Amino acid sequence: MTETANRTIVIVGGGTAGWMAAAMLARFLEAGWTIRLVESDAIGTVGVGEATIPQIRLFNAALGIDEGDFLRATKGTIKLGIEFAGWTTPNARYMHGFGAVGRPLGLIGFHQYWLRANAKAKVQPFGDYAPNITAAYAGRHAPARGPTPLPYAYHFDAGLYAGYLRTLAEARGVKRTEGRVVAVDRDAATGDITAVTLDDQRRVAGDLFVDCTGFRALLLGRTLDVGFDDWSYWLPCDRAMAVPCARVADPVPYTRATARAAGWQWRIPLQHRTGNGLVYASAFLSDDEAAATLLGNLDGAALGDPRPIRFTAGKRRAFWSHNCIAIGLASGFLEPLESTSIHLVQTAIARLLQNLPGPGTNDAARHAYNRQTHREYDRIRDFLILHYHANRRDEPMWRAARAMALPKDLTAKLALWRERAQVSREDDELFTEAGWTQVLIGQDILPDAWHPLADQVASDDLSVFLNTAATMAARVATSLPAHADLLRALAAAPNRSLPA
Repeated sequence: MTETANRTIVIVGGGTAGWMAAAMLARFLEAGWTIRLVESDAIGTVGVGEATIPQIRLFNAALGIDEGDFLRATKGTIKLGIEFAGWTTPNARYMHGFGAVGRPLGLIGFHQYWLRANAKAKVQPFGDYAPNITAAYAGRHAPARGPTPLPYAYHFDAGLYAGYLRTLAEARGVKRTEGRVVAVDRDAATGDITAVTLDDQRRVAGDLFVDCTGFRALLLGRTLDVGFDDWSYWLPCDRAMAVPCARVADPVPYTRATARAAGWQWRIPLQHRTGNGLVYASAFLSDDEAAATLLGNLDGAALGDPRPIRFTAGKRRAFWSHNCIAIGLASGFLEPLESTSIHLVQTAIARLLQNLPGPGTNDAARHAYNRQTHREYDRIRDFLILHYHANRRDEPMWRAARAMALPKDLTAKLALWRERAQVSREDDELFTEAGWTQVLIGQDILPDAWHPLADQVASDDLSVFLNTAATMAARVATSLPAHADLLRALAAAPNRSLPA
């Protein structure tokens, strides 16, 4: 056994990913560790209005962040799910809500009983049985404590969140260096990175380097030459236009993703404005057409010109190479259709801490980190592909998405679903049975049969069971306070100091 000698972690790049990493490393690494972050104010970040999933609350809690203070500082709102509009027919909509739909009975899930009743048209829409969905459409929010707590996440301004975490991280000893990296030094024998050189010739040396340089992947991609797996065949969108607009009504507690002719449009409600963007495939839509589509579908006046963002869906062939770990966009990109961007940053940081490199060899830890991260990306990718593939639109991009050959794991998952309405989950993948069933049913991918055990409940008992679930979901919605009231209370309350 060896003790950890004094070691330096250098995070290259700020933004949301860099400052999330800095804040969490500073929280859990104490004596013997120095954390430095290098960033340039001259280099912009991709950050826009961000939508998250419930795990972000665990991240903030680990940092000791007060929720009210965080929401005030980031102009945040509550999120109970994601509404998908127009993904089947133009006027259709459904919501992927966090948490359960109904409740299981015996050995099988609620959706099995719903499918049986749906075959005889004796059922309400699937979302009517989900407390998160009924609450979201009622404009209610879920308090962390109370008689009916629901899983929830946040919408917030990503730039403000990065600034909030910077204050927290610097208070805990993180040393920020302003400057643009112009050279990267490597050890001639091992190939490890030894230092980065800035545009004023200052040199920042370290033992472990964290690449948070966004799509450039300056360290992992350009310097260490780690390749990239391009997933454009399955996820055809390669552009986005983003623009905020004026808030015209009380923010709703859910994100909206609206299908358009060659992509989809996001809507993220914040306290002070609404974040909007159009994700699209440049093979089917020009940049000018995309900007016009986005500006023509805003709730309020645009607060600027649409900002173009170019990307390629995919992942690095390794996420940890030599003594460098990429986090955030430097490691890969999966479009924000299910709000997983910040979650992937969060899990990467947790995985880094779990496999924290020591002064000796770290081959086994590196292999474990890469294997786990590959699985995570692949599983999320398949869930996103489902949204594209399971559409009923009649535009060229959407027709191509229906016709594409699917990854083998997704093919097997859909075969099991169609055969008997089962969802197989492997390797602790992020999205649950409830998530898969909401999207599958929401996009009209109904199975050929349901599980045989669902037939063992008498028809009258089945009706009572379903009616009770719908009543309970509606009751939850009416019992919760209004989301708008929460935001007004936040604005009126004083800030608390950041945790020490």
